[in-house]
Amino acid sequence: MPDALEVRGLRKTFGEVVAVDEVSFSAASGRTIGLLGGNGAGKTTTISMLLGLLTPTAGSVRVLGHDLATDRYAVLSRMNFSSPYVDLPHRLTVEQNLRVYAELYGVDEPGARVAELAGQLQFAELLDRPTGKLSAGQKTRVSLAKALVNRPEVLLLDEPTASLDPDTGDWVRRYLEEYREAAGATILLASHNMGEVERLCDDVLMMRRGRVVDRGAPAELLARYGRETLEDVFLDIARDRRTGRDAAEAAQ
Repeated sequence: MPDALEVRGLRKTFGEVVAVDEVSFSAASGRTIGLLGGNGAGKTTTISMLLGLLTPTAGSVRVLGHDLATDRYAVLSRMNFSSPYVDLPHRLTVEQNLRVYAELYGVDEPGARVAELAGQLQFAELLDRPTGKLSAGQKTRVSLAKALVNRPEVLLLDEPTASLDPDTGDWVRRYLEEYREAAGATILLASHNMGEVERLCDDVLMMRRGRVVDRGAPAELLARYGRETLEDVFLDIARDRRTGRDAAEAAQ
C-alpha cells in the first residue's frame, strides 16, 4: 500500500519570497503527523498545497496514491480540512451549512450524517441556530463536523481545539484518536498546543522559515534536545538555539 501522503521537494514562492522550501515527508495510513512552527514558518502554505488550493512552484504531492497535480478529482472527495479560522456562511444555520457540504461530497443520506455528527460532537441543540451566532468554541466543533462529514481518509487539521475549554478540548482529542483508529485515517495536525501534539502525533515536523529543520517522534525530539516538554523544543527551534550536543559537535 502506498503512503497516504507523499510530499517531495515541495516549494512555493511568491515573487522573491520563499514561503516553503524543499519540504519532503511521508505519512502512512492510520498515522498522525504534526506540522509545527512559529507564525510565518510555512505551515498554512504547505497545507494549502496539500489541499490543492495553491499550485506548488516545484515538487510533488501524492495523496492516497494519486498525484494531486494530475489526478486531484480522484482524491479530493476522500480528504477534508478543518480550521476554526475559516468561517462558514453566517446567515445559514448550522444544519444548512453541514448539509451543503454533505451534498457537495456526495454523502449518502446527508441529513442522517449531519444528525449523527451533531450527536457525536454534542451540538444537536445548535442545528437551527445561524452559524454567525455561535461562540468561538461552538464554531470550532461545527468546523470539525464539517471536516468529518465525508468520513475522510486524510484529514488536515489546523488548530482543531482552538477556543475550546480544557474539558471539551480533551474530549475532542479523544474523539479524533477514536476516529483515526476506527477509520484508519491519516491526520496532519498543525497546532500550537504542544500537549496536544505530544498526545496525538506519531511523528512531528518542525518548520522554520519555510524549511523542515528537524523531525521525529515527540519522545525522540525531547531526548535529542534534552528537554522535558515539547514546548521547550519548539522554542529552541523557533529561536534557532543550539542544543548541548550541537554545540559540542560544532566545537570539534
